[in-house]
Amino acid sequence: MDSRATGETAQVRRKLIEVSLPLEAINVEAAREKSIRHGHPSTLHLWWARRPLAAARAVLFAQLVDDPSSYEDRYRNEASSRGLAGEEAEEWASRAVVTERERLHAMLRELVKWENTTNERLLDDARAEIMRSTDGSPPAILDPFAGGGTIPLEAQRLGLEAHASDLNPVAVLINKALIEIPPTFAGRPPVFPGAADARMGEWPRATGMAEDVRRYGAWMRDRAQERIGHLYPSATLPDGTEATVIAWIWARTVTCPNPACGISLPLVRSWWLGKKKGKESYVVPIVVDGQVRFSIGHDPHKAPAPDKDGTVARTGATCISCQAAVDLAYIRVEGRRGRMGHDLLATVADAQRRRVYLPPQAVQRDAAEVVRPSRVPSEPLGHDPRAITAPNYGMDEFADLFTNRQLIALTTFSDLVGEVRELVRKHAVDSGLDDGDPLESGGSGAFGYADAVTTYLGMTVSKLLARCNTMCTWETGMDRLRGSFQRQAIPMTWDFAEAHPLQATGGGFEAVLASEAEVLDALTARPPIGIVDQASAAQRSLAFVIATDPPYYDNIGYADLSDFFYVWLRRSLGEVYPKLLSTLLVPKIEELVANPYRHEGKIGAREFFENGFAEVFSTARATASLDFPISVFYAFKQAETQGGDSASTGWETLLDGMIRSGWTITATWPMRSEMASRTRSIDSNALASSIVLALRPRPNDAPIIDRRGFVAMLKTELPDRLRDLQQGNIAPVDLPQAAIGPGMAVYSRYSRVVEPDGLPLSVREALRLINSVLAEVLSEQEGDFEPATRWCVKWFETQGFAPGDYGVAEVLASAYAVSVRGLETSGLVTSGGGVVQLLAPESLPAGYDPRSDDRISSWEVMAHLGRALRTTGLDEAARIYGGAVERGVDLDAVRALAYLGFGLAEKRKDSGSAQLFNDLVTSWTDIALASGRTPVEPLQLGFDTD
Repeated sequence: MDSRATGETAQVRRKLIEVSLPLEAINVEAAREKSIRHGHPSTLHLWWARRPLAAARAVLFAQLVDDPSSYEDRYRNEASSRGLAGEEAEEWASRAVVTERERLHAMLRELVKWENTTNERLLDDARAEIMRSTDGSPPAILDPFAGGGTIPLEAQRLGLEAHASDLNPVAVLINKALIEIPPTFAGRPPVFPGAADARMGEWPRATGMAEDVRRYGAWMRDRAQERIGHLYPSATLPDGTEATVIAWIWARTVTCPNPACGISLPLVRSWWLGKKKGKESYVVPIVVDGQVRFSIGHDPHKAPAPDKDGTVARTGATCISCQAAVDLAYIRVEGRRGRMGHDLLATVADAQRRRVYLPPQAVQRDAAEVVRPSRVPSEPLGHDPRAITAPNYGMDEFADLFTNRQLIALTTFSDLVGEVRELVRKHAVDSGLDDGDPLESGGSGAFGYADAVTTYLGMTVSKLLARCNTMCTWETGMDRLRGSFQRQAIPMTWDFAEAHPLQATGGGFEAVLASEAEVLDALTARPPIGIVDQASAAQRSLAFVIATDPPYYDNIGYADLSDFFYVWLRRSLGEVYPKLLSTLLVPKIEELVANPYRHEGKIGAREFFENGFAEVFSTARATASLDFPISVFYAFKQAETQGGDSASTGWETLLDGMIRSGWTITATWPMRSEMASRTRSIDSNALASSIVLALRPRPNDAPIIDRRGFVAMLKTELPDRLRDLQQGNIAPVDLPQAAIGPGMAVYSRYSRVVEPDGLPLSVREALRLINSVLAEVLSEQEGDFEPATRWCVKWFETQGFAPGDYGVAEVLASAYAVSVRGLETSGLVTSGGGVVQLLAPESLPAGYDPRSDDRISSWEVMAHLGRALRTTGLDEAARIYGGAVERGVDLDAVRALAYLGFGLAEKRKDSGSAQLFNDLVTSWTDIALASGRTPVEPLQLGFDTD
């Protein structure tokens, strides 16, 4: 079937993504993936805001595989053939749907595990499942905002024809290195002399090319050692022995503006070097005869106090000699006038695999005093004062972000990329390959293979940039170098760490090379070969099934940031990719980001973003297939407040652009893809990562509805949808965003929703109404609880777990036909001295057994489950859960109560209680399984418009 969205109603098969996902399993694996480094494709080259492979793999599979509910008629017929009729037949068919769906869920749970990314048997099963659901003809997948390549890579892993495009040439190069080059040269042995004899048997996937990348990379490292090794002398330890230097710690300096002082003032954020217990190390500055000297201290009792740690803060610096305040404006002027220098604070040496911090030595200072080389990137840094602040201090060109010694090292490695290309080509011809065409022209012979190996070596040098620049710092808690781009910015750094590029440590070329080869080793690298193009999403053909992760409004300036790598990639790989790397800098005018500095302010930026997205989704709508939904990942952070309501501009703009372009939303899923240690954690009750939307074309003859009808439809449909989401253990923190799916499904199924005055109801107002109805539905759930629980809910809403007036508590108790004394007997509250206090979960006694509780309530079970999970662990929570099942407690009501408790705690700004309720819901499946009970899977039902 190859139907197109021409407007007529067509019978379509619902896909798994539109009905049901094992969301918790997907989210667990997506979050865990963030801590996996060795062999992970994200380590091939830095890119910003990548989606986890697990999430993309699950979404693509569920986007193409039919949900079993699409075959209910078939199951009914089978029931009839078994002699069943009426309710028995319906029940049999329903069980068949559930059983088949569980089979698909089980496959997905295995499919999303990182360990199974090279499990060909499992992948073949997944590919066969896709073939069955696509009648043997799976569609090609396109990501027109390919970025770091996650979605195209996972499409290829699932056996699909993967198309990737991006306007940014750095992103294009990453995608080529992931899905285009490896399958082209898969199965070939290495060509480096003698390398093919290093192992017996075949070289599967891209392992042969990975071995060549290692061998030729080692050749480059050896040549670099010969040319610049003298710039990196060893350090002399206190006992007179020599040790390899791991890093040099430098501080920027300006002249103290006090005429009576005038020292070279070090600008230091912290004097600490290492904080591991028993190995404390810190810099001790001393001023002698107007000169600043540095030594190393180790006594933790003499360490700098927090208010004396460092010399520079947000508003300026303090002179360590005369204590004069040095305004930040003065420091900026000194930088712009070229009068900012840097001085060596300490040297980090490796003494028998132990970090040793040494005071500055003359030989180390002298080795770094070198002249800037020629042919360094002199292109200007972009203008974005929110993220690129280095130009405020006179660092206007990319070369200014490196020391002269770093520039020498990087230009040396960059030049070696060109030299190694010819060497690989010669060896490839010697191995028996025809010379052929270059890679950019489609060559797959010796010439093309040399370009392929050179691509990864050029990207290795590019990766080295992130560890060899003056934005790198020293991580005192871990005794290691922290690379740049810890956030999406090119900031000003005061003290910085310079890595030894010729060593195998974290900041050196060998370490970067090893991680590059590990990625190649692990890639599936199987046909079909991916197709990667440089193109604007708004100007290319979109006649594919789309799965994409578009830019996030104004959160990240990809083009300006990627210039940091592009100017060096162009230097080292310009001859390999003369077309792709032809511009001086990354194209920016067409970049679909709401950059106010590029589009004459916020209004112009928003209009550019809105119009661009509308054009992309309108083009996609015109050629969309009715057979498959498209999927869109979206993460959002920016928020505006108007009239007391908070809204996300990017989120609202994206939804509005999709709906106006003729799409209807059929599902939304919150993908929690960040680790718990992320910068903004659950304590802020922030959405963990992103929302995945499934969309289908809206018929051209879709009806119109007024505001009153829209609200009525929300009140009719949202309660059931909300119950489905709660059954699926959607985290309470994500529930409002998940509820947008069914709410916007109602809104987007109509051609227009109109206000009483005839004007269209805006997306922002629709979102407000959805949230309002959601609050009503959650509030109405309170009526489903027994009286004691209803009292606890109302008391917690007003008082939390703090003491309150006894009289007020008794009046409230009378309203619910209970008594304070009865609540106290039940173990819910304490009372005395005229006050009543609802017991917090952590205050409850251990050993609770629901089976022996003669006055049991949903609140009590919920609170004890929360206490057990937080203080004792999963086994204790499972014991309570099992006892509640035996006692006949409605555990669905207990879970719904946790959702309600989260919402109330959030309103009270009680983050501790909110986290407890949130953790209880997100652990519900694990608790149920540990108790020996089968949990209910997440469902989203009724989103279809046919």
